[in-house]
Amino acid sequence: MKKLLILDGNSIINRAFYGVRPLTDAKGRHTNAVYGFLNIFLKILGENFDYVAVAFDLKAPTFRHKMYSLYKAQRKGMPEELAEQMPYLKDILCKMGIPILEKEGFEADDIIGTVSAMCEKENVKCTILTGDRDDLQLASDFTTVRLVITKGGATETTDYDGKAVFEKLGVTPQEFVDVKALMGDSSDNIPGVKGIGEKGAFSLIQQYKSLDKVYENIEEIKGALKTKLEDGKDMAYLSKTLATIDKNVPLGQIISSLTQKEIDKSQLLLTLTDFELKSIISRLDIEETVSDTAFGCEIIEISSPEQAEEIIAKTPVFYTIETDGTDLKQVCFAQNEKVYRISFLSGYDVIPYLPCLKELFEEKEKVTLNIKHQMVFMRENYGILTGGKYFDLALAAYLSKPQEQSYPVKDLAMRYLNISGVEDNTETALLPKLYEELSAEIEENDQHDLLYNIEFPLTKVLADMEYEGFKVDRDSLASFSELLNKSILTLQTEIFSLAGEEFNINSPKQLGVILFENLGLPIIKKTKTGYSTNAEVLEKLKGSHEIIEKIMDYRTYTKLKSTYADGLYQVIRPETGKIHSSFNQTVTATGRISSTEPNLQNIPVRIELGRQIRKMFISSDENHILIDADYSQIELRVLAHIAKDETMSNAFKAGTDIHAVTASEVFSVPLDEVTSEMRSKAKAVNFGIVYGIGEFSLAQDIKVTRKQAAAYIENYLNTYKGIAKFMKDTVEFAKKNGYVKTLTGRRRYIPEITSSNFNLRSFGERVAMNAPIQGYAADIIKIAMVKVYERLLKENLKSKLILQVHDELIIDALKEEQHQVEKILKEEMENAVSLSVPLIADMKAGNSWYETK
Repeated sequence: MKKLLILDGNSIINRAFYGVRPLTDAKGRHTNAVYGFLNIFLKILGENFDYVAVAFDLKAPTFRHKMYSLYKAQRKGMPEELAEQMPYLKDILCKMGIPILEKEGFEADDIIGTVSAMCEKENVKCTILTGDRDDLQLASDFTTVRLVITKGGATETTDYDGKAVFEKLGVTPQEFVDVKALMGDSSDNIPGVKGIGEKGAFSLIQQYKSLDKVYENIEEIKGALKTKLEDGKDMAYLSKTLATIDKNVPLGQIISSLTQKEIDKSQLLLTLTDFELKSIISRLDIEETVSDTAFGCEIIEISSPEQAEEIIAKTPVFYTIETDGTDLKQVCFAQNEKVYRISFLSGYDVIPYLPCLKELFEEKEKVTLNIKHQMVFMRENYGILTGGKYFDLALAAYLSKPQEQSYPVKDLAMRYLNISGVEDNTETALLPKLYEELSAEIEENDQHDLLYNIEFPLTKVLADMEYEGFKVDRDSLASFSELLNKSILTLQTEIFSLAGEEFNINSPKQLGVILFENLGLPIIKKTKTGYSTNAEVLEKLKGSHEIIEKIMDYRTYTKLKSTYADGLYQVIRPETGKIHSSFNQTVTATGRISSTEPNLQNIPVRIELGRQIRKMFISSDENHILIDADYSQIELRVLAHIAKDETMSNAFKAGTDIHAVTASEVFSVPLDEVTSEMRSKAKAVNFGIVYGIGEFSLAQDIKVTRKQAAAYIENYLNTYKGIAKFMKDTVEFAKKNGYVKTLTGRRRYIPEITSSNFNLRSFGERVAMNAPIQGYAADIIKIAMVKVYERLLKENLKSKLILQVHDELIIDALKEEQHQVEKILKEEMENAVSLSVPLIADMKAGNSWYETK
């Protein structure tokens, strides 16, 4: 039996729009609904159908509107950002060769119903993909309705044939229409019979099997229900007509015409590339591989160091490097629309080429990607340091679009040059063109200083930090792991005793049974697989049974052991005795530096046992000491400066405790009467405001009522009027421009800010308020890092900057250089930028990271 797939286009794109976070391309066009629709479509299309079509509604009134003027009258218009995407989707479907079915005067459901009836006549198995339950009336032995549900970005589908509909609803698909005739449908404004709800409608149809039979047996029905049915008879039959899908739409189509036509690969590729839907391109497998001559690109093998030297003599040098562990695999140069390649996989020895590579890295002006990795690699493996000017295409692309996950040449070629399918060996040829595009974009976005004076110099600092690493006391870390293990075993025994049996504590399913069935604790939340036992649930259960605290401790200890004690031990480099984390510039949308493999910025600090891990991070030897410098309340100081708020600025200038000042104003008490509890709540308000906190979240954080939290926020904004104005102005700027920016020109694009979805729009507003503050604070620490690094070099000091954690810098200092290093840290951090309020760096020294806090 042949198979046909038909989609309810409006239903699926609507599901996709609300199920996928807002996405925009470089031109500011919304693309989330198109992206989500195509993902859903391609997933089911892989089941290999003989025929396929997508049905869409048209704007013109249908026969139902003419029959009943209030039909769907309550519905709001399609959100503008969704309506914008409808023509994009239809264009893409056409280029995919997918038949589109539309008919003025009829809805997509009617077209789908007509096609399903055609399938039944021609013995073709029909699958309907929709998010609309109305289509369940079409389910039969020949027709399967596949209902799509999207939630939290995930897509689930459930299949309903005639039998499954009866099992689910207790009525047949045909009877389901009669149920709707009685109960109505608020989503379509179908009136039904006044006073009869869902339960009553199902009961009547289950008993009498049809609307006609209900009225044929009306005398059997007694009381108010009979009166309602008699009074609403006309509306019941009108509602049935409105709810019934028309299966006789004059489509002028036959099933055999609904085959997918040949894909217009070149045009589809251009369109998807233009919308930056690279994952869809990959799924469709339409990447047209670029040949060696596609850009006048000829690959020439370099056969001698002299030939390489001649190429490197040009300025700037466009090149890419491929490495594999400690081996250099190949170096490719772009020059005169040719690619010159040194392949070290073909038996070439790297050594003869080191002098020209040394010249490239130490002296030449160069254009490449991800130069920090190259800096560390060349230094560790060949002792080559990096000097000269450099332009990192990935960093430039990051400033332009900071939400991307990575910035390989292939993606940049799609985005800036409308070229896809670039082979690894030819991508180097695109560097000069990409350099032109990105350089121009940086200037157009007024980000020259940000790129050239902050990000590029910082790359060298981070490379040096990765090379230096952080010394770890291996033996102490091993002992700490063993200590944790003993505590875990003790807790495990205690938990089993309290539970009355042994079970897998790490299994949410088994733990749920123990807590909520065996011990009878109150059920807080259920999931599809059973009871929720997440941290939020356990927190609410605290005090209800002794086992809860034991389980929370068990989770804490096992996390500390596996992730930190054991995890950190495994990444200590044997030859240095240090952990060499990777510091990333192009990962966070905020501009903050991130740390990975391992993440040293995430060492626990909230519990004492977690803080103990910092004891294992020590100075490099007995002649060194760790110096830790930490900005004091930098984000609040940035906020005071940007918002030009006099009250907050005056408090910082006077050196007053800002949280006490806020408590005094918010709680209307004299400064000297502020209690520690008041200060603690004011601190939560201060930092919460920076992150756009609302009354609900603040109430939860400081354990007060929503009314009290709302009053605190209102008092805060009345006190700090400059901040209130800043927040309002920033949100308006974001709505108008689609992004916010820092004082250094760093941009954060916020497509959510114009969403019709309240939660997404609220999220966008919070991001808009916070991004200029957090982003500028991130830039300040970056500027400070560059200045500190350069001062250490200039003054010929042997002390090394080894770690950055948010607003904190750590230097592994020679003890004899300690005072000089502390002076440099304080001067450069506190004078990194000029604010209207003072920047303060607090400093402490010790033999371990723990001792510096």
